[in-house]
Order: sequence, then structure tokens, then C-alpha cells
Amino acid sequence: MKIRDRLALYFTLSSTLVMLILLSAIYFTFLKFLEADFFARLTDRTMVTAKLYLEADEISTDSLSKVRNLYLEKLNGEVIRIYNSKNNAAFIGDDQQYWSTSTINKVRNLGKLKFKDGERQVVGIYYKDNQGDFVIIASAVDQSTYYRLDKLRKIMLVIFVLIFIGLLLSGRWIAKKILSPLDRFIGEVKQIKSNNLHFRVQEGKNKDEINLLARNFNALMEHIEQAFVLQRTFVANASHELRTPITRMTIAAELALSQEREKQDYQKALNSVLEDAGKMESIITGLVNLAQADLHFASSKLSPVRIDEILWALQKEWKDRSALTLQIEMRNLPENETELLVEANPILLHIALNNIVSNAFKFSDNQAVQCLLDLQSSEIHLSFTDQGIGIAEAELKEIFKPFYSSAVESGYTGSGMGLYMAHKIITLYKGSITARSQKGQGTTIKVVFPKF
Repeated sequence: MKIRDRLALYFTLSSTLVMLILLSAIYFTFLKFLEADFFARLTDRTMVTAKLYLEADEISTDSLSKVRNLYLEKLNGEVIRIYNSKNNAAFIGDDQQYWSTSTINKVRNLGKLKFKDGERQVVGIYYKDNQGDFVIIASAVDQSTYYRLDKLRKIMLVIFVLIFIGLLLSGRWIAKKILSPLDRFIGEVKQIKSNNLHFRVQEGKNKDEINLLARNFNALMEHIEQAFVLQRTFVANASHELRTPITRMTIAAELALSQEREKQDYQKALNSVLEDAGKMESIITGLVNLAQADLHFASSKLSPVRIDEILWALQKEWKDRSALTLQIEMRNLPENETELLVEANPILLHIALNNIVSNAFKFSDNQAVQCLLDLQSSEIHLSFTDQGIGIAEAELKEIFKPFYSSAVESGYTGSGMGLYMAHKIITLYKGSITARSQKGQGTTIKVVFPKF
């Protein structure tokens, strides 16, 4: 059964149960009210009977009976008896005993008694008079109550059926209305294929469970798309990047072995092989690092990282390893050190910033690189500026793509993975990275992180 039908059924059943309880409460309340009203009428009959027969001494019994029949409306199946102290019927012409001695004595002992005898309602009172002590008992069948209750049951049954149908239809409509975003979500999910992993489902404006499901699904699709992009990029580009140095190595080796050569020729051939092997190693290392970064990010938890400490560590590493200078300038430093924190994985963040610095040193022939740390109200701004060859405006949009590199054309070595990995890691931590450059005038890479 579909969720829509289950929701409609549960809504209808719960609403029907509430309605059934409500109608039952109304029915039994009305029943008790009518019974109490009829008991009150019977009580009035006993009191009127007492006044007529016991206090009107000068009027004969026959005259009293005529007055009673003339002015008192007779109830359905009405029976009234007056019993004297010997529990014998008196005053009323019909001398049939009708009620047992035990019932009469019970009324006498209690003073007043109300009870039901089958369909009959009975009221008895104990009445003292100057003529003696009497027990008056009146009973009748409340036929009008049964008639009214029968009509009420029929009306309630019709109302119950109509409301049940209305609840069922309205329940289906409400369920359809509520689940329409889910239907839209399912329809959009069906459109996703391996060739359109960039497609994202609509998240909607309501902050409900369906919106949460859509956001989590889009986040999952973002990760899957990145994995597929990496896979397609590796298949489409890595094979070409790896094939080129292998082909050059093969050709160099074949040429070297095709005939006897001088020692320096063999050395030249081996140097060429080593150069191509180094290029292959760089490409493979970049791919492995990227795969490890994806794995590390998926399995690790984020933690607050001080951005200034990473910069000082990078400065020390480059100075100790290659005697290169990373000049760090800081602006708007806060009194509270917590404002220097970003939420990230320290290892991956170190890799990302190190790739930017490495790229700046490489394309500026190891000249000094300036790093500016500027703290804004809600963001941390980092700028890395080199004095290198610069980047053409048409290439600025391409430098963050995998395997894109202008190193060969510029006379440098590179696999095109450094800035791509930096871009990937920084965006994973809700940051942004942009480049500004002019050909021959250096390049500035700007990174912005939200504060922790």
C-alpha cells in the first residue's frame, strides 16, 4: 500500500473513531437526559396523585378518578397504585396489587425509589397523610423516548456514513497535497542517469522532512558527481597523460638500442627516460593524493583549525626544505584568537594551501611569495601573490579543472592537479577560491573561509 493510501486510511480511521466516540457520547447523554426527564414526569404523577386522592377528603373516589382522567394526560402503559399501611391497593378503582410487597416495603424504607422494570420506568414515594401512611407507585413506558432515540440513531447513521466518506476523500486529498513534494522528488530522481549527475532535485521552501531528504540527497549527488567526474577525468585524461611519457620513453629506448652509440648518447637517452618517468610519477602521485583526500574527507570529522598556525608551518617548511621565502602579512588581527578558527580537516587544509604556495613558487622561478591574512567581520580572507609569468584571462576559468596545466607551454613541469585539489578541498569546507592575473604581471589566488 502506498504511503498516500496509508495516510488517508489512518486519518480516516482515527477521525472516524473520534467521531464514533463523540456520537456515542451524544446518544447516551440524550438517552440519560430523556430517562431523567421521564422519571421527573413520573415523580410529578405520584405527587399529583397524592394531592388528589389523599388530601381531597370531601371528594368521592369516583369523582377523583373522573378529574384524574379528564385533566391528567395518560402516559403510555401508565399504572399508578396507592398502597396503605397494610400494603393493599386503595382509592383507585382497580384493586390489582401489581407490585410485590418487597418492592412496596423498599419504597417505604427508602422514602423514594426510582428503577427500571424492563421497558418500564418506575417511581415510588412514601407519603404521610392524616388518613395514614401510604406508598404511591407510578410506572409507564416512555414510548416517545424510544421513538426519538430510533430517529436519532438513523440520523446519526446517515451522518456517520456521510462524514466517513467525506473523511476518506478529504484524507486522500490531504495526503496527496502533503506528499506532492515527495511525488515530485521521486519523479525528479527517476530523471537522474549516469549522463546527467549534475541534476539536482528541488528542495522546496518548507523546512520539513521532505526538504531535509532533498537536501541530503543533493549533497549525496554532489559527492557522487565528484566521484564520477574524477573517474571520467582519469579515464579520459589520465590515460593520455600517462601514454605520452610512456611513448617517449619507448621511442628513446628503441632509438638508443637501434645501433651502437657513444656513451654520452646513452646518457642522454637515459636522462630523457628519467625525465618522463618523473613526469609519470608526478601524475600518479597527484591522482593518489586526490583519491586519499576524498577518502580522508569522507571518513574524518571536522575540527576547528587556526589558519595562522597553518601559514606559519608552511613558511617554515618551504624555508627549511628549499630556502624559499613565504612572506606573511596579517591585518585586522582580533584580540580573541578563536576568530582565527575555521572548521576543516587540518591535513587536507594544509595540502590545499601548500598546493597554492607550491604553484606560486614554481611559476615565479622561486621568487618570494606574499601571503596576506585579512580578518573581516564574518570571513577570513587569504591572498597569495607571486611575481611570476601570469595567466591569460581566457585561461583563468580553466586552472581549477583537473589535469589542466599551462606548464609545458611555459617551460615548466606540472600535472595540472595541484590547483584542482586545492579548489576541491577548499569548497568542501564551504570556502571559495578565485584567481586574478594578467599575463606577465604575476597572479593572485584569493581564498575566503567562513569563521568557525
